[in-house]
Formats: sequence, structure tokens, C-alpha cells
Amino acid sequence: MAVFLRVVFVLLFLCGSLREALSFYLPGLAPVSFCEKEESEKNSDLFVNRLDSVESVLPYEYTAFDFCADQSEKRPSENLGQVLFGERIEPSPYKEDKLIRWASRWDYILESMPHTNIQWFSIMNSLVIVLFLSGMVAMIMLRTLHKDIARYNQMDSVEDAQEEFGWKLVHGDVFRPPRKGMLLSVFLGSGTQIFIMTFVTLFFACLGFLSPANRGALMTCAVVLWVLLGTPAGYVAARYYKSFGGEKWKTNVLLTAFLCPGVVFADFFVMNLILWGEGSSAAMPFGTLVAILALWFCISVPLTFIGAYFGFKKSGIEHPVRTNQIPRQIPEQSFYTKPLPGIVMGGILPFGCIFIQLFFILNSIWSHQMYYMFGFLFLVFIILVITCSEATILLCYFHLCAEDYHWQWRSFLTSGFTAVYFLVYAIHYFFSKLQISGLASTILYFGYTMIMALIFFLFTGTIGFFACFWFVTKIYSVVKVD
Repeated sequence: MAVFLRVVFVLLFLCGSLREALSFYLPGLAPVSFCEKEESEKNSDLFVNRLDSVESVLPYEYTAFDFCADQSEKRPSENLGQVLFGERIEPSPYKEDKLIRWASRWDYILESMPHTNIQWFSIMNSLVIVLFLSGMVAMIMLRTLHKDIARYNQMDSVEDAQEEFGWKLVHGDVFRPPRKGMLLSVFLGSGTQIFIMTFVTLFFACLGFLSPANRGALMTCAVVLWVLLGTPAGYVAARYYKSFGGEKWKTNVLLTAFLCPGVVFADFFVMNLILWGEGSSAAMPFGTLVAILALWFCISVPLTFIGAYFGFKKSGIEHPVRTNQIPRQIPEQSFYTKPLPGIVMGGILPFGCIFIQLFFILNSIWSHQMYYMFGFLFLVFIILVITCSEATILLCYFHLCAEDYHWQWRSFLTSGFTAVYFLVYAIHYFFSKLQISGLASTILYFGYTMIMALIFFLFTGTIGFFACFWFVTKIYSVVKVD
């Protein structure tokens, strides 16, 4: 009899386990409680988006596995951002409990975030440190430059002029066109496009229009803005290319429209082929891929041509000093004023103000955690712009004082080197924080990381160049040059 009771107990336990196996967790849209349809009339339909795993970056559709599926045809449409993230919204055979108050609908997500209080404290601490360092750099630059300009303007005799030293000696070469000015102007155009897109997207996110509740809205907004911002990209590229003395305007506008977007699209297309081969829901359908190409070729490219037309139509940027016909010989440089050490050191401070937020962003992308701190992210964005500008200006001043006037590419690469630190941190994050296994998932992680690094390189590099261009124009316009 005892043996029979034990067998019955085991069977009941297995039946209960099978009953509970019908419930499962879906990141992002998991309800707090749910029940069968016939149990309550106060509940609403529940939709599922995708199935994820911490050991893979490949999301799958809900019906890809042997789960109970809803036979109804009620399937809402997804926006572009949801399609890019691999979400396929489908109905579930369960209903969501609507007894939960609307104001508390995010509580279970926020409470599941690890070390939330520590995150906020770390962000505030990082911002205070960066603001302090930026203020110190600005004070040093203003005081030093004020003394230099006052000393140069007080030189009246020929003997004093012969004793000049530092950045004024290179006034006849500082605006000399850089080597490979075509490529630099193309990078500046694409970087301007990315900068405006990022600023507007984060601004709308701060206002609550792109909250986590509106899934995919952030990516949709970014893609649409990038498509519509082809005109500023073409204008900036054409204007600076003309200022560099370039005349191949057709090549310039074609490279602006196709070089950087083409590299990103080629990487994305290879990643999409891998997703197709793995049967993942993140694989973009052929129709959506054609729609993306149509947006690029039919909207972004024509807008780039329009911007380039107005850019070439305007006269070149006027410089405050004339450029000598014969280039000045650059003296032997010390180790710290050589280009490579300055470029490597220049990206440390900008990266220091973003690495905490970078950890949270990578968690939201690869560890399926909800990111909601857009206010702090926008503030970090502003601090990043200020830090890139000041760090690049400071190094540019040191190089000009060492009579090295090749500042154009160096200013772009100095702040753009922040992307290299970003790439190194992403590699560290992969090996230390993630549990990803499998060749396909590894290729996908580093493929998408390379896209983010390229975008970040163009973004930060453009900030550094514009800051140095303003700085150099300003200081050489306030000194007396014969």
C-alpha cells in the first residue's frame, strides 16, 4: 500500500510539473501573473515577442519551439525597430492580469535590475569628475592663451618679431590643406549626420516619446532621422572639401552618400545572412531589406546630392591668415608631441566619462536588461561632446606650440580614438560578462560591435575636428600678423 501511494504521489508531481511547464519567461513582455482564458473575464490578451538565451545572441520566434500556440489570426504589426531587433509579435494562449495598477506596471522590471542604487551613484560620481576635469582644462587653456595673445600683440619691433616662438610661427601653414582631404571631408559629412541623429534621438527619449514601453521606437527614430539627414552630410562634406582645395566634387558626393553607409550595410548584410542560416527571428525579411535599400537610395542619396550642391555652390571657408606657398619645415618632435602618443592619450578622458553608461547599454543589448536612464544618457552625451572638444583642443595647442601644424587629421583621430577604447572594452565585456557560446553568436557579437565602433569613431572624430577648427580659427584671428 505504501509503495502504491508513493507511485501515485510521483505521478501527481509529474502531472503538476507538466502543468507548470506551460508557463515560461519571455524577457521584456513577461507578465506578473497570467491564467487560462476561461478563468477570468477581467484579463486582456497577452502577446509574446521572442525567445532569448544568455548563451546566444540569436532570438527565435515563439512558435519556433514546441510551446502552446494561439490559433487566432490576431497578430499586431511591428515597427522597423522591432524587426531589426528580431521581435515577432504573436498572440499567446494566456491572458494578462489587469488587476495590476497602471502606475506600477514597470515595478517588477525595475526591481529586477541589479544594483540599481549603485548604478545611479556611479553615474553621478562619473559626471562630477568629468565636469571638474573639463573645468580645469578650460581654465588652463584660457589663461595660457590670454597671456600668449597679449605678448604677441605687444611685439612692435623687428627684433621682437624675430624672437617669436610657439604657435604663431606656423601661421602661414596652419590652414594648409591636409593630405587625403577627400576622405577627411567624407568622414566629416557622415559624422555630422550621426551627431545630429544622436542628439535628436536622445532629446526625444528624454522627453518620454521613446520610452521603453514603446518597443522599437528608439531604433526606428534613429534610422528615419539618419535617412532624412542626408542634406547636412552632403553640405558639410562638400563645403570642407572645397575649402581643402578639392575639385572632384562628383567623387566627393558619391563617397559621402555610399562609403560609410555602404560599409555599415555590408557588415549588416553579412550578419543577416548568418541569422538567416540559423533560422533566427532577427533575420530581416527580404521585403524589409528592400525597403531599407529604397530609403537609402531614394531618399538619403538624393538629399545628400542636394546638400552637396549647396555646399559646392557657396564660396570656400575664409581663413584669418594667408597660407605660404612653401611649407615650413617641422622641427624634431619629442615623444609626447609626436602624433601617435597624442592620439592614444587623447581618447582616455572621453572614454572615462562614458564607460559606466556603456556597461548599462551593453547589458541592455546583450543581456536582455531594460534600459531606462535616458536623462542621464543625454547628460553623458553632452559631457562627452565637451570632453572630446577640450581634450582635443588642449593637445592641438601643445602640437602648435611645438611648431607642428598638421592638426586636421590629428584632431579627428585624437577624439576618434575613443572608439578604439570602446572596442577594447567590448572585447573585455564579451569574455568577462557574457556566457555566449557558438561560432555564429560570436561572429554576430563582434560584427555588430564593429558597426557600433565605426559609428562612434565618426561621431567623436567629427566633434574633435570641429572643436579644433573653431579653436585654430579663433586664436589666429586675434593676433597681429604682417
